[in-house]
Amino acid sequence: MAPDDKGNRAKHIPVNFDDGNGEDDSEAVSNELETSPEVTSTTPESGQPDPDHETFAETDPPVRPSPQADGSPADVAPNAGGPELAELVATRAELKRLEAEAKDLRDSLARRQADFENYRKRMERERTETYNRVVADIAAKLLPVLDNLKRALETEASVEASESDEFRHFLSGVDLIYKQLNGVLDAFGVKPVAAEGEMFNPHVHEAVVTEETDEYEPDTVIQEIVRGFKLGDKLIRPSLVKVAVKK
Repeated sequence: MAPDDKGNRAKHIPVNFDDGNGEDDSEAVSNELETSPEVTSTTPESGQPDPDHETFAETDPPVRPSPQADGSPADVAPNAGGPELAELVATRAELKRLEAEAKDLRDSLARRQADFENYRKRMERERTETYNRVVADIAAKLLPVLDNLKRALETEASVEASESDEFRHFLSGVDLIYKQLNGVLDAFGVKPVAAEGEMFNPHVHEAVVTEETDEYEPDTVIQEIVRGFKLGDKLIRPSLVKVAVKK
């Protein structure tokens, strides 16, 4: 029974009533408290925690920063959530930088492609214009030769039958040269201007003679005096023509 008495004494604090000597009573209470054994929450026999005196530690849950619109934490120091959060913030910042850099590169590439396409078209246009100008200049110098060959062939109709065969062979050679020269001009894109039977067009025809007639409608080309030529839409030489007019 000794342990029970000791335990009961440990759980009770003696109280002395004040009979006028307050100092002695206070000292007695202090001495009793100092000499009383320490109260613990363990059972005397096992030394284990008393289930009736369990304590609960209240811990606040970690505060997580609310994310921004792009998913990155808002107003968080790099080390607020440890190295993982700092690495995440750095990775997202690097991703944004790379996305902006990629966008700039795509825009720059699009501009360079547009500039190159414009340059290619300009060079092609200039090359075509240079080619047409050179061909037109050469054709303009060859056209008088072609006219003379044509005039030589037109004299064949006035040659009498008494003329020698050698002369006729000569005219045949001239006709061959005339056709060959026309073929060369045609290969370079030099085409004759349609004239006889067409309505007079001041852009490609030049009227040198007019004739009053009822056989043709007014302003109709009734004869081609000198053939005109053009290269594509560029006129090299207008046709010299005779135009019908109303009587």
